[in-house]
Amino acid sequence: MNSIKINNYLKTFAIQFSLLIIISGELMSSNLPKYHTKTLENGLEIVAIPMKNDSGVISTDVFYKVGSRNEKMGKSGIAHMLEHLNFKSTKNLKAGEFDEVVKGFGGLNNASTSFDYTHYYIKSASKNMDKSLELFADLMENLTLKDEEFQPERDVVAEERRWRTDNNPMGYLQFRLFNNAYIYHPYHWTPIGFMSDIKNWTIEDIRDFHSTYYQPKNAIVVVAGDIDENEVFASVEKHFKEIKNTKEIPSKDLHTVEPKQDGEKRVMINKDSQVEMLAITYHIPNFEHEDQVALSALSELLSSGKSSILQKKLIDEKRLVNTIYAYNMELKDPGIFMFMAVANEGVTALEIENEILDTIAQIKKGEVSQKDIDKLKINTKADFIFSLESSTEVASLYGSYLVRDNIKPLLNYEENVAKLTKEDLINVANKYLTKNNSTTVILKKEEK
Repeated sequence: MNSIKINNYLKTFAIQFSLLIIISGELMSSNLPKYHTKTLENGLEIVAIPMKNDSGVISTDVFYKVGSRNEKMGKSGIAHMLEHLNFKSTKNLKAGEFDEVVKGFGGLNNASTSFDYTHYYIKSASKNMDKSLELFADLMENLTLKDEEFQPERDVVAEERRWRTDNNPMGYLQFRLFNNAYIYHPYHWTPIGFMSDIKNWTIEDIRDFHSTYYQPKNAIVVVAGDIDENEVFASVEKHFKEIKNTKEIPSKDLHTVEPKQDGEKRVMINKDSQVEMLAITYHIPNFEHEDQVALSALSELLSSGKSSILQKKLIDEKRLVNTIYAYNMELKDPGIFMFMAVANEGVTALEIENEILDTIAQIKKGEVSQKDIDKLKINTKADFIFSLESSTEVASLYGSYLVRDNIKPLLNYEENVAKLTKEDLINVANKYLTKNNSTTVILKKEEK
């Protein structure tokens, strides 16, 4: 065993040993780095997270409190489209120049649109924070949104929709899953939107969406890494304080609420696929609910890693699937707990469904070993601690809670994991994974 492997082994052992002490009941303060906040007069929230790790690396992030949940039927996908256009021309930059400037100082930049928010980031050396913030301020205030830039980018997004959803059986299954699990709420569509909407947006739709949601009072700037909080506050204030808010923002609380499901839903969809695919979902509360830690732990127990229940049972032992996962989707509004599986050739989705339902029934009856729960808690805590070594992951983690207006679930996470019991997992399985609360979608090739 070489020295690197020995060091990694000792590091993992030390963390796991300390976690055993925590789980045994010893008290320990949170491993989360301290964060500092300030709000400018225009409503922009600033979050500085000094990690003081002598890495010389930071992540400069901007979160906007807008995602596909803020769209309207007939105008789906606009939040994602605007993410694409946000790197086009401004009053000070040509289209594509943002990326060139970032690359020029050795940085990496990217963006993503989710159901609940839109996230932009630049990872760079600490000395480039001011320039990164200058670039982001320019995007917020001076984006030109020209129709001649919009039209070809619309074609790019349409092609992305074809590639990731329409021509991808797993992507199509997931899209149709949300179409059926949610009927009234905007989670009815995924952030890519419907193709017919993509083809019919106008540049006026995009401009209106930008002027409504890309305002200082609807944004959070997060800087994490090897940096001083006072430097962060001074630089953000310099670049953002003069940016004006222009519109009232619609209420963050949607009046459209997905009603309680009143019975099992089953959907069969036909797609050109060599194997059958399966998705099962159950409605659960939103990200703030006290059951979320147990639901996430349940998903880890079921499908995280080769030793997880479904991996061992359906992949290794019975060889029914080549892919299976259980995922707890924590959203701003009530989310879903989902299972997705890709069958091996010759295996039916119904066979897989029976195995999943049988596994759920066993958990509901308490057929879970305490050893598995203890291992789960140790691994969850270890993964969490390791994630805090990265400025990019720290900024993303804090931002994902702050942009949804509640940081408490994150601050209490380690304590709640330590308190987690076997009974907690059994209780949430019985509470949410019920037949009348389920939506099952099966994808298979159409029989001729």
